[in-house]
Amino acid sequence: MSTPRTQGAKAVEGPGLGRAHGPHLSQAGDTGSSASPGASAGRDSRRMKLFVGILLCSLVLGVSSQRWLTFLKEAGQGTKDMWRAYSDMREANYIGADKYFHARGNHDAAQRGPGGAWAAKVISDARENSQRVTDFFSHRSSGHGAQDSKADQAANEWGRSGKDPNHFRPAGLPRKY
Repeated sequence: MSTPRTQGAKAVEGPGLGRAHGPHLSQAGDTGSSASPGASAGRDSRRMKLFVGILLCSLVLGVSSQRWLTFLKEAGQGTKDMWRAYSDMREANYIGADKYFHARGNHDAAQRGPGGAWAAKVISDARENSQRVTDFFSHRSSGHGAQDSKADQAANEWGRSGKDPNHFRPAGLPRKY
């Protein structure tokens, strides 16, 4: 393993340790760019490993003393419940029904057990956070501001806590949903 080298105020790390942003010293000692096709793949690989590690740690912490297979089964079923609520929301295309479908998906998933509740929380949080990131990078608003995001999260929590999702059901929404 090599040790970090410095140039100016930025640390530049050697092979296998990642690299800092900005210019760095090449092997010949001059300043230059080392961007190569392999460098991008290496960073993507590290990001994927980090993502998988965080996911596994979250799973381990969420499992407690529950048996793994039961937890995973519940998580899978909860994921299907969340997908069904999302699909129904898209199909209904009913103004004002957003919070109802948030609460219903989380409620149905949480009823599966700890694995379903964990899946509902992870999916709900990822959905809200992805919307913020998308808005940031597209330099426009999806119409999903901070206040609406908080209301969505409140509906998510309402459903996960076992409360009746019909509290958010808008008048006139077809009984099918």
